[in-house]
Parts: sequence; structure tokens; C-alpha cells
Amino acid sequence: MSEIYSPDEDSFLMSDILKKEIPKLLKKNSDLKFLEIGSGSGVNLKIANESGIKKKNIFSCDVNQRAVKLCKSLGFNCIKSDLFENIKGKFDLIIFNPPYLPENKFDKERDTSGGKKGDETILEFLKQAKKYLCKKGKIFLLTSSFTPMSRIRKEMKNYKHKILVRKKLFYEELFVWELM
Repeated sequence: MSEIYSPDEDSFLMSDILKKEIPKLLKKNSDLKFLEIGSGSGVNLKIANESGIKKKNIFSCDVNQRAVKLCKSLGFNCIKSDLFENIKGKFDLIIFNPPYLPENKFDKERDTSGGKKGDETILEFLKQAKKYLCKKGKIFLLTSSFTPMSRIRKEMKNYKHKILVRKKLFYEELFVWELM
């Protein structure tokens, strides 16, 4: 069984967005339903709760049973699921910091590799997500300058979308997209 994905620049960038955006969303809907696909260590579940979302309205999943167990031990609703495979219901906010790097001979782990080209996991997420999003719901999706974007951009045409933030790092640039 693989290790739990440790928070890094990408996780912290998503955390910053959540701290800024969740209070605005809660003003419109105090009973906001939140879902994180790929909860990892639970860092963004904690941020969602600290930002005012009721713990009973915070849901998450991960493909890694260790991550599920850890998030449950933190008191969050977390199940083992490959993307939306075992998810039920609709959500006002869905966040996903996906594996977005192309697979290589040194890294085939599902927490970092998004498939052979690096976009497969995101494409599958985008195809499925609409069924789980409330009518006025939002998705926050993280991508990298290493993520091949041509097929992703085509799939994003099914959503209203914009870049919420971009962050340049030494070796890559990170983007958080808002999709509706």
C-alpha cells in the first residue's frame, strides 16, 4: 500500500484558496456541502472546517486506504473511492488536487502520476463531476505547467471556467481553476 500524499506547494495553494473563498460561499449558503476528491492527509478538510463549513457537511474520498483511515481518525466523513465511484449526493463545492504529472519509469504512484500522459485522471474527473455538482456549485481544480492541457481544455468547455490563482515555483507553475 502506498504512502499518504504529504502536503506540498500544491496542497498549500489550494488551502489558501479555500481560506479566501469558503467564507464568501458560506455567506450565500450557510449549509454548504463540501467534497474533496483525493483527501490525502486531510489538510484541506481541516481548512474547510476551520473556514466555517460544518463538519457534518464535509465529505471526502481517496483511493488510498491509509489516507481514508487517517481522515476518519481526524473526525471527517471519508470513504475509499476512485474519483466518484462510491460517492452519493450533490455538493456545493468540490475540490480536487489531482495527480497531474505524466507517468515515468521512476513514478507510477497514483498520488502523483495522472496517467501515461498526465491528464487522464483529470479528464475522468471532469467527465464525472457535473453529476455531483449542485446547480450553482463550484469546483476548484489544481493543475500544473507540467499537466498536458489540450484535452483538459476541451473537457473544460462543458463548464464556465477561469483561473483563480497561479503560482510560479522554481520548477513549475501551479494553477487553481474555478469551474461552474
